[in-house]
Amino acid sequence: MPIDPLPIAQALIRCASVTPADEGAMAVLEGALAPLGFECTRLRFGEVENLFAIRRSGGNGPHLCFAGHTDVVPPGEGWTHPPFAAEVEDGVLYGRGAVDMKGGVAAFVAAAADAVADGTADRGTLSFLITGDEEGVATDGTTRVLDWMEERGVVPDMCLVGEPTSKARLGDTIKIGRRGSLSAEFTIHGTQGHVAYPDRADNPIHRLGRVLHRLTERPLDEGTEWFQPSTLQVTTVDVGNPTNNIVPARAFARLNIRFNPSHSPSSLEAWIRGILEAEAPRHEVSFSLSGDAFLTEPGPFVEALRRAVRAGTGEEGALDTGGGTSDARFITRLCPVAELGAVGTTMHQTDERTPVEELRQLAALYGAVIRECLG
Repeated sequence: MPIDPLPIAQALIRCASVTPADEGAMAVLEGALAPLGFECTRLRFGEVENLFAIRRSGGNGPHLCFAGHTDVVPPGEGWTHPPFAAEVEDGVLYGRGAVDMKGGVAAFVAAAADAVADGTADRGTLSFLITGDEEGVATDGTTRVLDWMEERGVVPDMCLVGEPTSKARLGDTIKIGRRGSLSAEFTIHGTQGHVAYPDRADNPIHRLGRVLHRLTERPLDEGTEWFQPSTLQVTTVDVGNPTNNIVPARAFARLNIRFNPSHSPSSLEAWIRGILEAEAPRHEVSFSLSGDAFLTEPGPFVEALRRAVRAGTGEEGALDTGGGTSDARFITRLCPVAELGAVGTTMHQTDERTPVEELRQLAALYGAVIRECLG
């Protein structure tokens, strides 16, 4: 009989692992994987607990890594079921992380257990890269584990990230890339003065208005074969002026660009700096890159995932690059990476939940992925 992912998911949800807390989540996974022959290594960086677990077949078969996270966002208020109780009602599992993504982690553990039991796992190598820092700043999680793996020569042939990619039906979407994310914040300096004597002042708000107009007046691009158009969104404008008869001395703004491979972080930074230099010579600007754009070109790995989706769900598994960032942006430097997981309609919401039957179907889908990828 297939291993049931439900008890594993419940045990994980009952760990109140709000980033960066672990609260026993890695111990749950180690307890499930070690008896299956996985060599488990707990890796703590800063405040973050991570886990790398590997089961080698001893042969030359391919190495499939599953990447995921056990940290969750804060539950907030208004739940009808306690967020860390993992209650099941009318066939639905409730709890923070049921979708994003303790349910997915549990489903792959169950699939791995089945693969060990029926011998599929002996065709190659299976590993788990599990972090407690995906929902946070992501500095002491996946990227640090990848460095550790590289140092030891443990490089997978392919990696599946278990993010909840499905939109309406399980398996309807496979993510093969993500747009990059670049944030900028800048302060424009002017000269404070009386509003009645503008010739004696230099209004930084007017300069800021011209800067923002030039940044937003036209689309960044028209998109590419696999990517939506890049977008720029102004997220904060602040002057802090307490009165209406003073021209302020400075004005502040913050923005974020979600960009496709038509751009690089350096080209976008240069573009913003050029506009600031032209419209506001006295300024300060800083940039923060959350991740570069990446694409896993359709090939053997992606086609294996699509075959698994067809076999497991009957869906075609549309290839997609939309949405925000994920830890796949780090993994792409090591090996081909794609994302496939649960229906994500309730992730990060109050009463986050997943049907138990869908959780079991996800485990079966991951079992099909293992069979396809290990040959």
